[in-house]
Amino acid sequence: MYARRVRAGLRGWGGVGAMALLCALAVAFALLLPHTQPRPDGSTGAGGRGVAEGTLAKAGACADPEARSLPPATVEGPAIAAVRKRGYLSVGVDQNSYRWGYRNPNSTAETVELEGFDIDLARRIAQELLGSPDRIRFKAIPTNQRVPAIQSGQVDMVVRTMTITCARLKDVAFSAPYFLTGQQVLAPNSSPVEGYDDTLAGKRICSAAGSTAYEKLDADRAAGNLPASADISTTVPSQLDCLVRLQLGQVDAVVTDSALAASQAAQDPTVELKGKRFTTEYYGVAMKKDATDLVRRVNRILEDYRQDGGWKASYDKWLSPTLGRDSESATPPTPRYR
Repeated sequence: MYARRVRAGLRGWGGVGAMALLCALAVAFALLLPHTQPRPDGSTGAGGRGVAEGTLAKAGACADPEARSLPPATVEGPAIAAVRKRGYLSVGVDQNSYRWGYRNPNSTAETVELEGFDIDLARRIAQELLGSPDRIRFKAIPTNQRVPAIQSGQVDMVVRTMTITCARLKDVAFSAPYFLTGQQVLAPNSSPVEGYDDTLAGKRICSAAGSTAYEKLDADRAAGNLPASADISTTVPSQLDCLVRLQLGQVDAVVTDSALAASQAAQDPTVELKGKRFTTEYYGVAMKKDATDLVRRVNRILEDYRQDGGWKASYDKWLSPTLGRDSESATPPTPRYR
């Protein structure tokens, strides 16, 4: 009887308004509920320590994208079978990032091979999948072409300082994280820029197209967390192009991953890192979304790579000279799986 009276009272425009109000309240409650639930550390997620450091997750996006990969396994499926049938692993890499993926001009070899931290990891994956680190074909891919190269099947995977983000998880699958980094500012030693702050007002800032650096700059300027006068219009296909623009005086600062910025500072002693990193990000190996067997196998390989000292040996060889042995990035991230 009561239900019938309620339905009768909701007839007409007044009823529509009441129903709309009820729906709005229900949606608001659903959106607020997750923020009131305790997290693993006992907090509710309300408030915070300020805006000195942020993440790249947007409202409504997934939380902790670095913890959403599949658990490791050695089971083989169609993705691995295709690689074995072909006889080599196709990997998208960079060839211009010093100590990550680059061609050493001082090499004494007859042919200048790619080398660096990411190249070591790619060769380890080929070794485990195909029995030899040389059964691999590298394809140099610009920053903004990493996802298309995977989706089109141009490469089996990308190992190219690629940050795991919620947005990218919609298009590709990632391994567990293999490196901790974050965004940082690079500028000339004599520059008045002090870091990711108001000293960037009126400055021309370069970032790579399709990079998390540009996403952060764009989002922060729209939100008022970056001076409105900061010019972020300069984007380039590959991150090293930003260093060239900086050297030519065409831009005043570069925003990129701290690990890449440190390598660029090592290449050019007239530039330096300014301030601290202002985001926390993780690199992962990117693969096709449906290549679940390959994702699981790569995670198994990463587990072994961390435990048998391979990761640490590669870090000490390539990255320790620029990042240091005591850096927070000097230890591989502890994997978490979904």
